[in-house]
Amino acid sequence: MASATQFAVAGCSTPQRLPAVPQAEITQASPVAGNVRFLVTRETDSFAAEAQNAVAKEKAWLASQGRPGELPPAYFLAISGGGDNGAYGAGFLNGWTAAGTRPEFKVVTGVSTGALIAPFAFLGPKYDYVLKRVYTETSQKDIFKKRGIVKGIFGDAMADTRPLGATIASYVTPELLEAIAAEYAKGRILLVGTANLDSLEPVIWNMTALAASKDPNAITLFRRVLLASASIPGAFPPVMIDVTVNGTHYQEMHVDGGTMAQVFLYPPSLNIANAPQRQRTLYIIRNARLDADWASTERRTMSIAARAIGSLTRTQGVGDLYRIYVTTQRDGIDYNLTYIPPTFNTPHNEEFDTAYMTSLYNVGFEAAKAGYQWQKFPPGYNGPIPNSAASSGR
Repeated sequence: MASATQFAVAGCSTPQRLPAVPQAEITQASPVAGNVRFLVTRETDSFAAEAQNAVAKEKAWLASQGRPGELPPAYFLAISGGGDNGAYGAGFLNGWTAAGTRPEFKVVTGVSTGALIAPFAFLGPKYDYVLKRVYTETSQKDIFKKRGIVKGIFGDAMADTRPLGATIASYVTPELLEAIAAEYAKGRILLVGTANLDSLEPVIWNMTALAASKDPNAITLFRRVLLASASIPGAFPPVMIDVTVNGTHYQEMHVDGGTMAQVFLYPPSLNIANAPQRQRTLYIIRNARLDADWASTERRTMSIAARAIGSLTRTQGVGDLYRIYVTTQRDGIDYNLTYIPPTFNTPHNEEFDTAYMTSLYNVGFEAAKAGYQWQKFPPGYNGPIPNSAASSGR
């Protein structure tokens, strides 16, 4: 018995990797030529420069279409994480198309399952069929393959996500990147968030700049960033990103961007005081319920841990919504929020349960198609106190 165990452990050696980027050289690391990502906890100057560049490109494109003068309204879309709950966002976007009121977005951001949705939301209704197919026809076997307990413990995750990688590759084609690059030339931006586990910091990837980079490795990196953003630590393997610093090769370990933020717009430290005056509207799709989800928890280690992590994720997501709200109020951006309603009660039998996702997709679709009444404040906040009430001490 002992020999069998030793043999099993020997066959499941810890996965190897290249050295991590030394702390002092992190800002110099680059996976491809050009600036395709932002380390926003270190500096925001490059992010601000990209925003200014986007406005300049937008003005030039509008002028080429005979539309000089004031800039039109700018619409932003932020899509959160949520695993198979992404079916809500996919359905909502398609229902929005059916309602005939879905705008073209100046900026689209995505995290985790939101990152998988974001490229297709960015390109518009032409790709609605992809969202419907992925979130109503996909099953667990299309996302991951379970590993044995020994391989899971001595490897880098409990599951193998090569099926998800193959699904991403089937949709992220050279033609898709060309379409995204064409929109980048018009001043539109697509951003995806991952988490660098080595440096414990968020990384915002400029997927539009990557698509337009013409780097021979651009499509591979594009796919890997999407996979990384959706790679739940422990459950799914991390994605190793090859980088070079002064001719030396290193690897960064990237995982689900939701470990840093469930949803994001832009760094709150960014100063947009000098940005051109225009109407700005933000729409947030939170692929989760925001009410407490009651359940009788088994007195077992994994059940307790999973329940606690779920609580942390929900609380973090609410905090993200408040942070974004404060930023939008400071910067004069109209805040709009949608999330899974507490009335949704379809049983969730397993992760990436097709029946569950289809039901949730339909809830999102019908809500948007009927003309959704957007939430104007984060959960639990009723808006500013009227001046009369404030002055009277109420």
